[in-house]
Amino acid sequence: MSISTLEVSVPVAEGVTASADTLTAELSDGRTLSAPLDWFPRLVHATPEERGNWRLIGRGAGIHWPDLDEDISVEGLIAGRRSTESQASFLRWLEARHSARPTAFETPEH
Repeated sequence: MSISTLEVSVPVAEGVTASADTLTAELSDGRTLSAPLDWFPRLVHATPEERGNWRLIGRGAGIHWPDLDEDISVEGLIAGRRSTESQASFLRWLEARHSARPTAFETPEH
């Protein structure tokens, strides 16, 4: 009996866009993969500028948003995995994010 093996290679990201509701990755094998932004709460709570500030990591195996401390793997996107961050961790991040921003009533010190 002959047993064949299937070699699977995961494509890498070559480009990324994140709109107000969708994360889209252009993959090295020609596919375009989209996922709901709701799967990634930190991206949902980001400004358009923060969502646009990303870089590829691991030669395109993942995407990193330095302003948000968010990493998403291409393999996870292909598999349809949502963020696995705990609710407690996300709420701590969100609270720290809000406390770091000045309110409309605060003025910068000179």
